[in-house]
Amino acid sequence: QVQLVESGGGLVQPGGSLRLSCAASGSIFSIAAMGWYRQAPGNERELVAVSTSGGITNYAESVKGRFTISRDNAKNMVYLQMNSLKPEDTAVYYCYVRASGDSASYPTPHWGQGTQVTVSP
Repeated sequence: QVQLVESGGGLVQPGGSLRLSCAASGSIFSIAAMGWYRQAPGNERELVAVSTSGGITNYAESVKGRFTISRDNAKNMVYLQMNSLKPEDTAVYYCYVRASGDSASYPTPHWGQGTQVTVSP
Protein backbone atom coordinates (compact mmCIF):
# COMPACT_ATOMS: atom_id res chain seq x y z
CA GLN A 1 0.00 0.00 0.00
CA VAL A 2 1.05 3.54 -0.79
CA GLN A 3 0.00 6.41 1.44
CA LEU A 4 -0.04 10.01 0.29
CA VAL A 5 -0.27 12.91 2.71
CA GLU A 6 -0.88 16.40 1.34
CA SER A 7 -0.43 19.73 3.05
CA GLY A 8 -0.33 23.42 2.22
CA GLY A 9 -3.85 24.24 1.10
CA GLY A 10 -5.82 27.18 2.43
CA LEU A 11 -7.44 30.51 1.70
CA VAL A 12 -5.53 33.11 -0.31
CA GLN A 13 -6.40 36.36 -2.04
CA PRO A 14 -6.25 36.67 -5.83
CA GLY A 15 -2.68 37.23 -6.92
CA GLY A 16 -1.33 35.39 -3.92
CA SER A 17 0.75 32.23 -3.66
CA LEU A 18 0.51 28.84 -2.03
CA ARG A 19 2.80 25.83 -1.96
CA LEU A 20 1.35 22.33 -1.78
CA SER A 21 3.38 19.38 -0.54
CA CYS A 22 2.76 15.66 -0.81
CA ALA A 23 4.71 12.89 0.90
CA ALA A 24 4.50 9.33 -0.40
CA SER A 25 5.22 6.42 1.93
CA GLY A 26 4.55 2.72 2.29
CA SER A 27 5.39 -0.14 -0.06
CA ILE A 28 7.19 1.76 -2.81
CA PHE A 29 9.69 0.06 -5.07
CA SER A 30 9.75 2.71 -7.77
CA ILE A 31 7.80 5.82 -8.75
CA ALA A 32 6.95 6.39 -12.39
CA ALA A 33 5.19 9.72 -11.99
CA MET A 34 4.09 12.24 -9.38
CA GLY A 35 1.70 15.09 -9.85
CA TRP A 36 -1.36 17.07 -8.96
CA TYR A 37 -4.98 17.05 -10.08
CA ARG A 38 -7.81 19.27 -8.98
CA GLN A 39 -11.57 19.16 -8.85
CA ALA A 40 -13.86 22.14 -8.52
CA PRO A 41 -17.53 21.76 -7.50
CA GLY A 42 -19.57 20.49 -10.43
CA ASN A 43 -16.47 19.75 -12.51
CA GLU A 44 -14.54 16.62 -13.32
CA ARG A 45 -11.11 16.03 -11.84
CA GLU A 46 -8.49 17.55 -14.12
CA LEU A 47 -4.74 17.37 -14.47
CA VAL A 48 -2.84 20.34 -13.08
CA ALA A 49 0.76 19.19 -13.41
CA VAL A 50 2.66 15.92 -13.59
CA SER A 51 6.33 15.01 -13.48
CA THR A 52 7.57 11.65 -14.74
CA SER A 53 10.69 9.89 -13.58
CA GLY A 54 11.95 10.22 -17.12
CA GLY A 55 12.13 13.99 -16.64
CA ILE A 56 8.98 15.00 -18.50
CA THR A 57 6.67 17.59 -16.99
CA ASN A 58 3.24 18.56 -18.24
CA TYR A 59 1.01 21.39 -17.14
CA ALA A 60 -2.58 22.30 -17.79
CA GLU A 61 -2.74 25.25 -20.16
CA SER A 62 -4.59 27.27 -17.55
CA VAL A 63 -1.69 27.10 -15.07
CA LYS A 64 1.34 27.37 -17.36
CA GLY A 65 3.63 30.16 -16.28
CA ARG A 66 2.01 30.38 -12.85
CA PHE A 67 2.43 26.94 -11.29
CA THR A 68 5.63 24.94 -10.92
CA ILE A 69 5.90 21.27 -10.01
CA SER A 70 9.01 19.92 -8.35
CA ARG A 71 10.11 16.68 -6.73
CA ASP A 72 12.45 15.49 -4.04
CA ASN A 73 13.07 11.92 -5.16
CA ALA A 74 15.15 11.04 -2.11
CA LYS A 75 12.18 11.83 0.12
CA ASN A 76 9.42 10.68 -2.27
CA MET A 77 7.88 14.12 -2.18
CA VAL A 78 6.23 16.31 -4.77
CA TYR A 79 5.48 20.01 -4.52
CA LEU A 80 3.29 22.46 -6.38
CA GLN A 81 4.24 26.12 -6.18
CA MET A 82 1.22 28.17 -7.16
CA ASN A 83 1.70 31.86 -7.95
CA SER A 84 -0.62 34.54 -9.28
CA LEU A 85 -3.59 32.57 -8.05
CA LYS A 86 -7.01 33.29 -9.53
CA PRO A 87 -10.50 32.59 -8.20
CA GLU A 88 -10.89 29.94 -10.90
CA ASP A 89 -8.03 28.00 -9.29
CA THR A 90 -10.34 27.28 -6.36
CA ALA A 91 -10.67 23.51 -6.04
CA VAL A 92 -9.71 20.46 -4.04
CA TYR A 93 -6.18 19.53 -5.07
CA TYR A 94 -5.22 15.87 -5.10
CA CYS A 95 -1.75 14.43 -5.02
CA TYR A 96 -1.21 11.66 -7.58
CA VAL A 97 1.52 9.06 -7.63
CA ARG A 98 2.00 6.16 -10.02
CA ALA A 99 4.18 3.64 -8.25
CA SER A 100 5.02 -0.04 -8.09
CA GLY A 101 5.50 -2.05 -4.93
CA ASP A 102 8.08 -4.48 -6.26
CA SER A 103 10.22 -5.18 -9.31
CA ALA A 104 7.62 -7.54 -10.81
CA SER A 105 4.68 -5.13 -10.65
CA TYR A 106 3.54 -2.46 -13.06
CA PRO A 107 3.08 1.02 -11.59
CA THR A 108 -0.46 1.73 -10.39
CA PRO A 109 -2.13 5.06 -9.55
CA HIS A 110 -2.55 6.28 -5.98
CA TRP A 111 -4.37 9.34 -4.71
CA GLY A 112 -4.13 11.58 -1.69
CA GLN A 113 -7.16 12.65 0.32
CA GLY A 114 -7.19 16.13 -1.19
CA THR A 115 -6.50 19.59 0.16
CA GLN A 116 -8.76 22.60 -0.35
CA VAL A 117 -7.43 25.67 -2.10
CA THR A 118 -9.71 28.71 -2.05
CA VAL A 119 -8.83 31.91 -3.88
CA SER A 120 -11.11 34.73 -2.80
CA PRO A 121 -10.86 38.43 -1.89
